Amino acid sequence: MGTSLVPLAYEDRLATLLAHRVGLWDVIAEAERPGSLDAAIRDPAANDLLALIDTLPALRLVAFNGGTAAKLGGRLIGDRILTLALPSSSPAHAARTFEQKAQAWNALRDSLRT
Repeated sequence: MGTSLVPLAYEDRLATLLAHRVGLWDVIAEAERPGSLDAAIRDPAANDLLALIDTLPALRLVAFNGGTAAKLGGRLIGDRILTLALPSSSPAHAARTFEQKAQAWNALRDSLRT
């Protein structure tokens, strides 16, 4: 993408993503979650991801930020569209270094070029 999102306000980040043909959507609409870790999520209610996909005929790929989103979203989507499970971008997910995460996330960027 070549644009740093870090210094931008949240709404400007969203606008920048859209300008680069990247959408952002939460798989989980609501849930019980004491604390901020995905492992604490209880009773998740999913957003209607299939309805969203149906409104986007040019959509080629759905990428999930982290294992929880990939697990739930993958069950919702099935084999309707190509998916990509990415490591969580959260600093709380320390199983990989920033550089390792960036390398995995580059697969998303590379898929958008084809």
